Amino acid sequence: MKRIALLPEGTVSHEAVLHLLGAEPVELLHFKQISDVFLATASGKSNYSVIPMENTIEGSVSLHMDWLVHEVELPIQVEWVYPSVQNIIGRYEEFSSDSSLEGDIDYSKVIKVLSHPVAMAQCLQFIRSRMPGAELEHTGSTSEAIELVKQHPGQGWTAIGTALGAKRHGLDVLAAKVTDHDNNYTRFALIGREPIKLPETAAQNKTSLLVTLPEDFPGALHQVLSAFAWRKLNLSRIESRPTKKKLGSYYFIMDVLDSLDSVLLGSAIGEIEALGCQVRVLGSYPSYSFGELKAEV
Repeated sequence: MKRIALLPEGTVSHEAVLHLLGAEPVELLHFKQISDVFLATASGKSNYSVIPMENTIEGSVSLHMDWLVHEVELPIQVEWVYPSVQNIIGRYEEFSSDSSLEGDIDYSKVIKVLSHPVAMAQCLQFIRSRMPGAELEHTGSTSEAIELVKQHPGQGWTAIGTALGAKRHGLDVLAAKVTDHDNNYTRFALIGREPIKLPETAAQNKTSLLVTLPEDFPGALHQVLSAFAWRKLNLSRIESRPTKKKLGSYYFIMDVLDSLDSVLLGSAIGEIEALGCQVRVLGSYPSYSFGELKAEV
């Protein structure tokens, strides 16, 4: 049985991997810190890790990209998109004068709101409009926030998290779907050394490249982009990140909508390397939109 490392039970990562794998027999290993998720697979404790890579509202998760580049060498095997649905979670009886009226919530009773900083940032409009005086406290995950609320009954604490997290901890969803935007999706990556078996599907092929430009080469980035452009290779993302070697030194992460087996992509990489650039393949994998077929591990 394959082992998959991910963030705690009840997080969006947990919901996302259940969506991807369905009823496949796998063992889920939950960790509080994303660093431990990465290290579980790097050390061989797990076969794969589930890593949130990008969010519609917050953009790329830079910390996770830096881990892929600087800390571990684990290729991306598949990526998929899953909706990040956040909810206000607590106890009905604590915030309603009549616990039978599940929609009758008195938000003036909310003293503190706890959640992961990314999840909280996705719900600021709701927080400011309904509970502007509440204290905001960041936690390591949405699941940890829900657990803390469970451990402190009667103190006016609520959490922002998933319906799965509320169910796992025996709490109530006080307000559903409180994110600022309806199209709040997160792109997840499954990383690991072993290829993953996937069903026949029309998923988009994608290759992620790490490109480091040579120093003192005017127009280097323009020439790199030209190598893709004249071959009509579509780039879905270009992101710069510091190399951490010296001030002003950056590398570029580029997602190409093509397979590494493609003759065109292979020749583009060859041309880029001929310019003196360093190219590292972070993975060549299928990319699934929300609702497409599930994987078979």
